[in-house]
Amino acid sequence: MTSAANRILFWTPRVLTIAFVAFLGLFALDVFNEGYSGWRLLLALVMHLKWPAIVVAVLVLAWRWEWIGTVLFTFLGLYYWLTMGRHASWVVVISGPLFLIAALFLINWLQRARLHPEPR
Repeated sequence: MTSAANRILFWTPRVLTIAFVAFLGLFALDVFNEGYSGWRLLLALVMHLKWPAIVVAVLVLAWRWEWIGTVLFTFLGLYYWLTMGRHASWVVVISGPLFLIAALFLINWLQRARLHPEPR
C-alpha cells in the first residue's frame, strides 16, 4: 500500500468515531426543550451524554491498541442492539456505525506492521 493509503486507513476509524461522538452528542440538546432547570437539567444532560462519553473512552484506548477498539466497539454495538432491538431504525443508526468502526479498527490491527513501521 502507498503511504497515502496507509494514512487514510489509519485515520478513517478515528475520524469516524469523532464524528459519531458528535452525532450522539446532538441528542443531548433535547434536554433544553424539556423545561428542566437546575439539578434536573444537569442529570438529564449527564444521562444523554453517557453514550458519547463511553465511545470517547473506547476511542482513547483504541487509538493506541486497535484490537481493544475492535473488541469494545463490537461489544458496544451488540449491547445496544440487544437492549434496543425493538427499535430497528435506532439499531441501524447507532449499532451500524459502531460495527463499521470496529471493522476498521480490526483492519488497522491486522495491518499494524504496515501502518506503524518500527523506527530505524
